[in-house]
Amino acid sequence: MPAYAIAHLHEAVPHPETVEYIERIPATFEPYGGRFLVHATQHEVKEGSWPGHVVMIGFPGITEARAWWDSPAYQEIAPLRSRHVEGDIILVEGVPEGYDPAATAKAMREALPAE
Repeated sequence: MPAYAIAHLHEAVPHPETVEYIERIPATFEPYGGRFLVHATQHEVKEGSWPGHVVMIGFPGITEARAWWDSPAYQEIAPLRSRHVEGDIILVEGVPEGYDPAATAKAMREALPAE
């Protein structure tokens, strides 16, 4: 099942360390089957607010996503970004092929208090 690293990064002043981070990050996730799905693109806010930027890296599975995040190669460059760009980053599993949200809705309906 695919997994994703998703970052909501706040606006930041450009810095040489941030540029170096961007140059080096692909080499850290490629050994784990990772690839950019969203990077350096505009987004369109439809509800709420979402200042800053979205980055999404796809992986074959959550094991690979975790291994990338914990890898010495990524941990070595992470401070190049975190010193200059604040944000929120999550690792999340995708849904399996053929996922049907009806089962989730049914479980939620069954958990509702009786009327």
